[in-house]
Order: sequence, then structure tokens, then C-alpha cells
Amino acid sequence: MANKLINIISNSNFESRKTTKRLIQKLKQHNYNPTTTLSPRAALTITVGGDGAFIKAVNRTKFSDTPIVGINTGHLGFFQEISPEQLDAFIDAYDNNHYRIERLPILGAEVYTNQKNFFLYAVNEVVLKAQNSKVIHMNIFIDRNHLEKFSGDGILVATPAGSTGYNMSLGGGIVHPGVEAMSVTPMAGISSHSYRSLRSSLVIPGNHVVSLVPERRYANSNLILVDGREHTYNQLKRVNIRFADRHLNRLVIDSNYWENIKSKFL
Repeated sequence: MANKLINIISNSNFESRKTTKRLIQKLKQHNYNPTTTLSPRAALTITVGGDGAFIKAVNRTKFSDTPIVGINTGHLGFFQEISPEQLDAFIDAYDNNHYRIERLPILGAEVYTNQKNFFLYAVNEVVLKAQNSKVIHMNIFIDRNHLEKFSGDGILVATPAGSTGYNMSLGGGIVHPGVEAMSVTPMAGISSHSYRSLRSSLVIPGNHVVSLVPERRYANSNLILVDGREHTYNQLKRVNIRFADRHLNRLVIDSNYWENIKSKFL
């Protein structure tokens, strides 16, 4: 018997709550068992909101293998491809297996401090910068090969999915999700007689490791952003960023990537 249990994670605003209520009614009409209490046994997780809701849902499910799909009640909604007006078409497509699973790579950030190490996952990007909007100086290594001593606002490392977000706003290029590569993008790098920093993104193959090593003076005044969530650490030594050994399984209903790019950004 097919698994009819479906998780629903919704934003709390009026439009999201209204859409969630309609969605639950329609799923029940199709003999599904929707739940707003997160279950690891569900066959599908549906998020209702904007891209922020999608990211929060991925974190709430702890990056599980359960496929996830988004209904957009926000503004941009690059992850959330289904509109509230398309609920019937979405359920019909899901009923008839007219969908595909897109496996999106996830970043794993290993944070090393003098006392202990931490591991963080990111769908979109990891950023290392200084606190209080100060300039940060750090060394950047690719697989232990020294690339540069960077000076500027910070460094962003993005997945292909994340390349259309913060990365793009910094002037970084869009990377197609079929290309398993990381974008390493400088944030306001300083180029002067005293400092030399790359001013454009680097696209790194997915089997490489990007190491960010801040100078000692930033050991206790660092700020690490993981999909927008802020983390600070005492006695920070370095951050190693690579693709994790897991993927995000995003359910896609008849989506054209290039049309999505055009409709969202052009």
C-alpha cells in the first residue's frame, strides 16, 4: 500500500495559513493523510511560504531523504515552484507520478576552534565575515593549496541552488544545478597597493575543499552565516567547506529551469 502520510510545514502569515487549510482539505479528498506534526515516516514534505520557509523546513527535517516540494505564498519563491492556484494540478500530478526528484548538493562546513569542532549544513551558502561590519583578513586554500590572502567584507561559498541568491546579489555567476560545483565569491574585496584580492567568483569542482583561515585577531570576532542563520565561535581557527555526503531530494513538477530563471530575474 502506498504511503499516504504527507508532512506540511507552513509560514504563520495569513496567506500561508489560508493556503495550508485548502491544501489539507484537497489532500484529504484524495485520501492522503496530511500532518502538521513532522513525521520521519512521511512520503513527502510540503512547505508553504517563500524560499525562507523552504530552507527552514529542510533544517526542521534535518536534511532527511524525504522528498520536499514548495508552494509559494512569498515573493520570489525560486525553490517554491507551485502557486496556490495550482494545488489541484499539483495533487493530480503527484497522484499520477508525473514528477521527478532533483538531487541538490548540500554544503558541509567543518568549523575548527581551539576547544572543539562543529559541523553545519547549508542548502544555499556559507559566509565567513567579521562582526560589526568590519573588514576581515583571511587566507584561502583550495585543497591545501594557498590561493590568496583576502581582505574585504567576507567570503561566500554557494551551492548551485544558492548561486541565484546572495551569491548573485554579490555579482557571482549562476551555476546550473546539473553542475556539481561550488561558487567562491568575494564580498567587497580590497584591491590596493597594500592588498590584493580576487574581485570575481571562482567556480570550484564539487570534489574540492575550500578552507577559510582568518587571522588570529578575528578568532573571537567572527560571524559565520549558514543560509542566513548567524553563528559565532570563540577561538576560531578555520572553516573547511565541501559538498556533504548527502543530497536534498527536491520534488519537481514539470519545471523548466531556464523559464524559471527568466520569470524570476528578468
